[in-house]
Amino acid sequence: MDLATDERTMLLAFLDQHRDLFRRRCAGLTTAQLDTPLPPSDMTLGGMIKHLAYVESWWTAAVLLGREQPEPWLSVDWDADEDWDWHSAADDTPEQLRELYEAEVAAADAIIAGAALDDLAVRPRGRDGQHASLRWILVHLIEEYAQHNGHADLIRESLDGQTG
Repeated sequence: MDLATDERTMLLAFLDQHRDLFRRRCAGLTTAQLDTPLPPSDMTLGGMIKHLAYVESWWTAAVLLGREQPEPWLSVDWDADEDWDWHSAADDTPEQLRELYEAEVAAADAIIAGAALDDLAVRPRGRDGQHASLRWILVHLIEEYAQHNGHADLIRESLDGQTG
């Protein structure tokens, strides 16, 4: 990564770096491994894949553009299970999880490519009603991946000893 590049290029490079690290943490695992938590948490790598797919869609399509999210997110009863993305992953194969994740990343990238850093989201944040800029959304996505990549490191090491 060029350490003196423009802001947009740098933000996207950090986001891609975190996505690639996450992919490596989840690569080559079986259905059982993707559904294995690291106690005391019930967090799994499969749930994390589906959660990050949702996060990509939520912040770009739903928040930035104000669109209704596509399936599988649209018909979820989030009031019944606010962590549906995490819990429902146990019903998916590794291939289904990876396909969903990659489709949402590609959709997010297409949306990001068509927006400027200063563009404001159509949908306000629920907490304070502010409209985030694409810049804020990219930083938030990087933050989300950084947090979950730390979790993924620990879970993966507990599964098969893979580190790094």
